[in-house]
Amino acid sequence: MQDIITVKENLEKGLLDEKLKEIYVDGERVPYNRKRYIAALKRFEELFPEKKEIEIYSAPGRSEVCGNHTDHQNGMVLATSINLDAIAVVAKTEDYRIRLVSGNFPMEDIDVRDLQMRESEKGTTTSLIKGVASGLCERGHGIGGFTAYITSDVLMGAGMSSSAAFESLIGTILSGLYNGGTVSSVEIAQIGQYAENVYFGKPCGLMDQMATSVGGMIFIDFENKAQPVVKQLQSDFEKAGLSLCIVDTKGSHADLTDDYAAVPAEMNQVAAVLGREHLREISKEVFYAAIPELWKKTSGRAVLRAIHFYGEEERVLRGAKALETSDYEGFLRVIQESGASSAKYLQNIYSTKDVASQNVMVALAVSESILGANGVCRVHGGGFAGTIQAFVKNEAVAEYKEKIEAVFGSGSCHVLKVRLQGGIRVL
Repeated sequence: MQDIITVKENLEKGLLDEKLKEIYVDGERVPYNRKRYIAALKRFEELFPEKKEIEIYSAPGRSEVCGNHTDHQNGMVLATSINLDAIAVVAKTEDYRIRLVSGNFPMEDIDVRDLQMRESEKGTTTSLIKGVASGLCERGHGIGGFTAYITSDVLMGAGMSSSAAFESLIGTILSGLYNGGTVSSVEIAQIGQYAENVYFGKPCGLMDQMATSVGGMIFIDFENKAQPVVKQLQSDFEKAGLSLCIVDTKGSHADLTDDYAAVPAEMNQVAAVLGREHLREISKEVFYAAIPELWKKTSGRAVLRAIHFYGEEERVLRGAKALETSDYEGFLRVIQESGASSAKYLQNIYSTKDVASQNVMVALAVSESILGANGVCRVHGGGFAGTIQAFVKNEAVAEYKEKIEAVFGSGSCHVLKVRLQGGIRVL
């Protein structure tokens, strides 16, 4: 714990600028984050004036790089943490209550001695906090009370996993306060998924939580979900002259739950016909040989989505190898192929309930026209609405940002960096 006044003074004097640059990578964002931290400390003081000793925690947003909708089939993915995050100013308490304010939302007040899951709380922040605390407790870790103010610049509804960042943040706080920071980032990710699946009621995979908790550019193999293989890949996108751009197409995520749920459900239908739970348990050769039967017993879309899965598995391996050998042209080809497969076979570019509002497809078409040989683009995250991702050569970023924002509005294109750290205690 550190004195809140001292921390605030050190930030104001620029004494923590190097730490901020280390976390957020981009030196140009240091002044912004310095002001952001100071504002968070002041807000904490307003909310909890009796608390003088504090800690600060951070958990980043994420960007899926390759492996679109493969994690729920125990597949492989490439993902990265980004330099947008949720931060928390925290003080430990002895009353077994978590009192927490996130942004401008009302205060959460949760007694950690009562973590019963309630149907009425599903879909709420309360459910996520209780789910993370319950998950830690069930795995034999310590939990307890704290007060916190949380602020986040991870864009909600933009495929950057603001909910996973929040879950990783709560797990990292409880690990730091009550377990000496010993709960592994992988376990915190698994607990975050448990909170979202069981308490919040969203059937998400594990990739989002893993990317936000572990950090950096990572390869994940979910064949054994209890013990996934996680490998940080050495990559230097600055040296490669590439920027990661996320474009918010302003598409609404409302009423898309059925679209998202249908993707794993249809892949599971294919697996079930072949006597398995997930596609990962079935070889590509067996699947292709069974297509005549699968076509009749499932649907054309289910078969196409399975075809995407098998192709995406191979692309993830090629993409990881390209990054490890600094073959960035090969990496870009993989991303381009992944995007094409998502559009043609996975079919998560727009909702069939609203075929007129094809924001994502418009963004992809316009991006390809702007970029030419200067980059590649693909759907970002779960799809159907929201955002696209583009890896753009640095010299073309300004033009791309100007032209794509002419379509989707000022501020719709976010130029990001790969963050090397996942959920951490900052101070």
